[in-house]
Amino acid sequence: MRRKQVGFAAALFAVGVIALTACGQGAAQSGSASPATEQAQETQQASAEQSDVDFLRGSANSNKADQNTGDRAPATASPEVKQKWVELRVANAGGLEPAVVNGKGLTVYWFSDDPVKGGVSNCNGDCAKTWPPITVAKGTKLFFPGIKRENIGFVKRQDGATQVTIGGRPIYLFNKDEKPGDIKGQNVGNKWFVINPEGKRAVAPAEAPATQPAPPAPGAKPASSVTFFTGKNFDDFSGNNFATGVKVEAQCGDLRGGFKSLTTDGAVKIWSEPGCKGKSAVVTDDVADTAPLGFPDGVKSYIRA
Repeated sequence: MRRKQVGFAAALFAVGVIALTACGQGAAQSGSASPATEQAQETQQASAEQSDVDFLRGSANSNKADQNTGDRAPATASPEVKQKWVELRVANAGGLEPAVVNGKGLTVYWFSDDPVKGGVSNCNGDCAKTWPPITVAKGTKLFFPGIKRENIGFVKRQDGATQVTIGGRPIYLFNKDEKPGDIKGQNVGNKWFVINPEGKRAVAPAEAPATQPAPPAPGAKPASSVTFFTGKNFDDFSGNNFATGVKVEAQCGDLRGGFKSLTTDGAVKIWSEPGCKGKSAVVTDDVADTAPLGFPDGVKSYIRA
């Protein structure tokens, strides 16, 4: 579902003199930041700069984003074309899950030299060539299936660009990753790590603590629209996977087969069989995998909760 345009606070910081080690081609070995001279260490009050970034539920595919722009634009495309849209979705990245990937399925990283919620990126110059920051501009559409809106933020970079953050950490790609599933940047220099949807280090599923889906929030508003995905982790571009967006009504709605993940803007009741029969559950937040809810074959019908 399309969210209203949301303004974000662009934190502007003036900082003291620090020498940082180079992070150009050597970033693949050291992971250090490029040299940067920081200004006097006075924190200026953040200005509430109105942005025209559009936050949209669902994926790039389900929102019918132009496949020749945004994250999937050719390498030779202009920055304006590349910033038409940005997608950040939950996925399995090289065995790490949940991890965050972009609209091409490339792995997203964080840098330990960046202060958490510090409002600054310490990867600039040559470092940013090796670790391209994920940036937005006015008019960018930002798709974020599986990531809580409150976990997404922004910082101003040295060059004036606006960089996306997850959990207060500026996020990057790695220029040596070539295809979905590559995690060649993981643990580079013991400073670069694959990020999870909360802004923490992504780990292998066996290492992750077992979690149960959160119970529905008391008084949650009924869903008006839901996007269902045939693949888990909001996957609608691998193999034969696809997504379908539905308007949720007070009467039962059937789906064409089993859908194994979903994004929702409110409370929806899901069922394991057509006709709102079989096992049921009420969800009020995005679900990356319906199996832990007791839906191994996916959701087959739904109704407004």
